[in-house]
Parts: sequence; C-alpha cells; structure tokens
Amino acid sequence: MNIQIITVGKLKEKYLKQGIAEYQKRLGAYAKVEIIEVPDEKAPEQLSEIEMEQVKNAEGERILTKINPDAHVIALAIEGKQQTSEQLAKNIDQLATYGKSKIAFIIGGSLGLSQAILNRSNDQLSFSKMTFPHQLMRLILLEQIYRAFRINRGEPYHK
Repeated sequence: MNIQIITVGKLKEKYLKQGIAEYQKRLGAYAKVEIIEVPDEKAPEQLSEIEMEQVKNAEGERILTKINPDAHVIALAIEGKQQTSEQLAKNIDQLATYGKSKIAFIIGGSLGLSQAILNRSNDQLSFSKMTFPHQLMRLILLEQIYRAFRINRGEPYHK
C-alpha cells in the first residue's frame, strides 16, 4: 500500500520530527509512506473572512497538485466523521481489498482546508471536536495508521 500524507507547512519542532521518523520507520514493514509538505500561505495574524478563504484556497491549490489522480483521498477535518482505531483499520483494509492501494491523507494549515480539497476528498476524518496543531496531527495520524496495520494483521499493540 502507498500512503501519502500531504500537509501544509514545514515541521520545525525536533520532538515531532523524532516521533514522526519513528513511526515512518515502523510503518516501513507495512506500507510505503511519503510525507509531502506544501508551503503555507504567508498571512497576517488578523484576517477577514475573505482573506481566510484566499489563504485556504492558495494552500488548497498547492495540495491538489500533489494528490495522485487515482488516490483515495481522506481529508482531516474537524467536521469529518469520527472513528475508532478499529474502524480506521477496517476502512484501510477494505480500501486495499477493493483495489485502492493509494491513500492520500490531507492535513490543512492553521485555517483548515479549502472547499476544493473537501470536494476532492472521498472521506473526511475527524480525530476529535477539539482543535490540534496541524504539525502535531502528522504524528497522531502516523501513529493511528501504524496502529491500523497492527490491528489488521492481528499483531499486538497497546490499547
């Protein structure tokens, strides 16, 4: 299976880089995982609604250029469907069973995702009603993907 994580912005925090590297290494036994960073749109702290949409649209255009045309796209969005780890594992397994060997997870910038990305997505996934830093979501997502493969293979993993 080929998994892309397409995300906005550059990762700066050393502790997050270390955690992400660890889960990428662990996932190597199960799938090819590629993290693609697209530049975030520079914007002032205070934005109007129109300016926020412009920022999301600019970031969304960059993301769209990185999505493989035959990928099954899962956008991480606060309004998406919440799932258990077991449900995510089952969904990944079903995608593989039905010939979807390319999955692209999309993590937006600090303002979220553009409507164009939401329209392109096949599914929308929410990890919580809470807001998390988009850089931290990379680590959380990788851990959950790793957990999903362990669940699907019947391998032990802490609950």
